[in-house]
Amino acid sequence: MAKTGQQRYPGASTAYWYGSKYPGSAMEVNVIVWHSTEGTSLPTYGGGTSAPNFTCKPDFAAKRLVWYQHFDFDVSSRALVNKAGGVETNTLNACQVEIVGTCDPATHERWGSTPHLYTPELPDWAVRDLAAFAKWANANHGVPLTSGVTFKAYPGSFGANGVRMTGAKWQDFKGHCGHQHVPENDHGDPGSMPMAAILTAAKGGPIPPQEDDVALTKADVKTLFTTDGVITVPADWSPGNDSWTAASLLIDSGKRLRSLQTDLKALTAVNGELVKTVATLAANVGDLDPATIVAELKASIESVTIHLDADGA
Repeated sequence: MAKTGQQRYPGASTAYWYGSKYPGSAMEVNVIVWHSTEGTSLPTYGGGTSAPNFTCKPDFAAKRLVWYQHFDFDVSSRALVNKAGGVETNTLNACQVEIVGTCDPATHERWGSTPHLYTPELPDWAVRDLAAFAKWANANHGVPLTSGVTFKAYPGSFGANGVRMTGAKWQDFKGHCGHQHVPENDHGDPGSMPMAAILTAAKGGPIPPQEDDVALTKADVKTLFTTDGVITVPADWSPGNDSWTAASLLIDSGKRLRSLQTDLKALTAVNGELVKTVATLAANVGDLDPATIVAELKASIESVTIHLDADGA
């Protein structure tokens, strides 16, 4: 089948081009199959033996996706299992896109603070750039901006997951699906990727903010509170140790607060004595000469000083 439409995605690098080594079959794409690489770097794909049509890798500093193209858009790639005697997968009008990241919540937790994309919680800039690709595929190749399948969370999406298509449904399908939906395959990627948000954005709709709306697990909270180096304290607070865990800071702050409360109580008592002394002096000022007033004030100040020293303030 002849290829029509623009075959190269604008701006995509062809530094890892496998179309010459593995020419593939020409087709007219009407399906996008989304994958996740389960890694943080650009895969080698065995020199192209298991490569998709495209790979998009996050650039966290620039907040954008960097695209690599491995085959023409309308040429079969090699990222799906295609069993003998069954339906066609790689060659059935499907363009395949790998997202560098993970769909596995266990992997996401293990990677922790290592920058990575987690497909169920894509930042808005990743949704934006995936939507731009979907929009281009629709404008240049007529790939519908629809899905009609459920993107199930991993690991429940692995194997016989209840959302994988039958051979007949796959042959009739058009639009956007995931590796988890393709027959003859058992992979569960890309998990619960926000396909609806991506397609809405591709149609010109708003991109729902997701980057700062991430639910923390109990393990995440524990890590935040017990990891050293997250919080910096003033140098004169703890000489020689200006980096504390949040848990240590909370405990120390509580001790300091209780100490201040004790000091405040002592100062309040001293202040009461001063008020009484001043009131007495005011009542008797008419009967005292200046030298006597000075002596009384001096005695009161000395009394206050003794109290302050005694209370440690």
